[in-house]
Amino acid sequence: GVEVGPQPQGVARADVLEKMRKIVKHGLDFVQLFNEGKEFPPCTIEVFKIMEKVYYPRNKNGEIIAIIHPKLQDQDWQPLKNGDPQFLTLDGEVIPYQGDCTVYPTFINEAAYYEKKQAFVKTEKIKLTAKHLRLSVS
Repeated sequence: GVEVGPQPQGVARADVLEKMRKIVKHGLDFVQLFNEGKEFPPCTIEVFKIMEKVYYPRNKNGEIIAIIHPKLQDQDWQPLKNGDPQFLTLDGEVIPYQGDCTVYPTFINEAAYYEKKQAFVKTEKIKLTAKHLRLSVS
């Protein structure tokens, strides 16, 4: 499957549809070239690996008591460092990120996850390396 976004629920956006078409076309081009015997050189790529889900702060009754801090809103895939603003309580108190390492939040304040009380997902940036790739013909 291919998920391309973000886009609001129930909305079809031309720019997002075009991105989806491009990635599917690249995938099909790769399959065709691979099946034709093309050799692909070794490569390294940076990716974001999911670490954990982060939930909105809640009171003892389970009610959400803070929102995404304005400096974090719309900052998907951007570094979030120890001490950076993360949440803003309804009383105006800043709740900073407290972590041992820099993380890269995504799905920040996504409507689809609000009912689960999920604020965002923390990811870490890692490098993946692939050896050369070629169809082996027996």
